Amino acid sequence: MTLQSKWQQLPTEAINPATLAIDKLPPAEIVDLMIKEDRKILAALTHEKERIAIGVEMIAHGLRKGGRVVFVGAGTSGRLGVLEAAELPPTFGMDPHVVIAIMAGGQSAVAHAREGVEDDFEEGARSVARLRLNAKDVVIGVSASGMTPFVRGGLSRARKAGAKIIFVTCYPGTELQTYVDLTIAPSVGPEVIAGSTRLKAGTATKMVLNILTTAASVRIGKTYGNLMVDVQTTSEKLKDRARRIVTIVTDLSYDDADKLLRRARWNVKVAIVMEKAHVGYQRALARLREADDFVREAIGEDIEPRVRALLKKAAKG
Repeated sequence: MTLQSKWQQLPTEAINPATLAIDKLPPAEIVDLMIKEDRKILAALTHEKERIAIGVEMIAHGLRKGGRVVFVGAGTSGRLGVLEAAELPPTFGMDPHVVIAIMAGGQSAVAHAREGVEDDFEEGARSVARLRLNAKDVVIGVSASGMTPFVRGGLSRARKAGAKIIFVTCYPGTELQTYVDLTIAPSVGPEVIAGSTRLKAGTATKMVLNILTTAASVRIGKTYGNLMVDVQTTSEKLKDRARRIVTIVTDLSYDDADKLLRRARWNVKVAIVMEKAHVGYQRALARLREADDFVREAIGEDIEPRVRALLKKAAKG
C-alpha cells in the first residue's frame, strides 16, 4: 500500500506494534502498557542531556543580558509553552514580560482546540515579529512532529531578528536543525495511540522545558541551594513558604520571620541578607546587586550544611 502523505514517515505518526490490541485489554493492563511505554521517556531524555545542558546555558546567558525567553508552539506543544511562561513569574520572580508564550490561535486556543491554525506559516512569523526580538532574546520553538508551519514561521522570523533559537521536537530527523542554534529531540518512539502526541511526546517535551527553565533559573541566582528565594508572595500559601524559607536560613521563629519579611517588603532574598548581614533594606538590595543576585555570594554562606542538619534532625523525629 502506497500513501501520498508527508506525515506518514514521522515517528510521531508511527503505529506502535506493542499496543495493537489495546482496545481488547482490561483497564489494569492498559495502565501497565502505558507505564511501560512511558519508561522510554527517561532514556530518550538521557540521550539528549548534553544538548539540554547547552540550552540551559543559552537561556541563562540571554536572561543575564536582559533578554527574553519566548515559547512558540501549537496544540499540545503550544500549551506546554504557555504553562512554562505562566509558572516562571510566581516561581522565580520573573517579570511576565520576560517569559512569553506565543500560541497558534491565540489565548482562546489554550482551552479550546482550534484545528488548522497550526498550518499558518505567515501568522507564526507575524506573531513573533510583533515582539521586536533582538540578539539578547532566546526563542524556544516547540513542535513534536518538527513540521508545524506556524512554529516554522515564528522561528524563521526569529532568525531574521538575530535571536538565539532552541528547537524542541520528538523528530530527530527534522531538517529545521539547519537553521536553529540548537535542536533537542528526545526520540520516544510511536505513541500508545498512533499520532497522539499529547502522550509520550508531550510528557518528554514538558520534561525538557521544565529542565531548561528551572536549571537556567538556578544558574542566574533564582534559588539559594534548592530554596525558592525569588518566590512571589501573592497568596497566603506563598507567604507561608516565604516565612518557612526565612526560618530555615536564619533560625528566626516563624513570627519573627514574618516581621522581617514585612520590613523587607516581602522580598525573601532581601530579608535573608538583612538578617544574615545585619544591614537595612537598601544595603541588602545593594549587596544583592553586587553579588549578581546570588544570595550565597551576598552573605558569604553555604546553605547546604544547615539544611542537611535540619533534615537529619527531622528524620530522627
